[in-house]
Amino acid sequence: MKQKELRIVGLSYSKASAGQYVLVLGEKRGKIKLPIIIKENEAQFLALKLENIKTSRPVIFNIIKTLTDSLSCELFQVSITHILEGTFHCKLHFTNMSEEYEIAASIGDTICLAVEYGCSIYCSEEVMKLAGVLMDDDGNVDEEQHKSNHKKKREFTTVLNVSDLEKMLDKAIENEEYEIASQIRDKITELKEKTR
Repeated sequence: MKQKELRIVGLSYSKASAGQYVLVLGEKRGKIKLPIIIKENEAQFLALKLENIKTSRPVIFNIIKTLTDSLSCELFQVSITHILEGTFHCKLHFTNMSEEYEIAASIGDTICLAVEYGCSIYCSEEVMKLAGVLMDDDGNVDEEQHKSNHKKKREFTTVLNVSDLEKMLDKAIENEEYEIASQIRDKITELKEKTR
């Protein structure tokens, strides 16, 4: 799976949803941004970490790092692997010097842990194509970018068809991602029932 390395571009309060924040990730080498909705506690943690403000009480992300450090385990990379029904699916990639482990996590937890560990954030090209928005670092969208973004939204509506989902199902089974495969299978069944 081809991936793009991302960086945190910005964090702001979501005007559309109370208690939620928009975290913007951007390509390290490119103009495509990935806006993500995260919870208030995740946004607070990220804001404090990004501003290098120390807190007296540890939060869960600090505790996880302390625990893995004591077990000689390191989070070396996080990845946003795919989107299913509007939900980002992510993996945490750990190593204990002899073996590597992958653990599924929510998007907010994934980014918070990446910041806590100081590790790289990667995203599959498919996710960037589906959910990425072309804009500059200040959030400005010129006319060419606006046209490209609207064209992509029209293309997005045609992505979830049975044929595409069956390919995704085969790939999930091949990668031994059985939980994801069962969700895709359920979506295929739902779409087939709608066309009967």
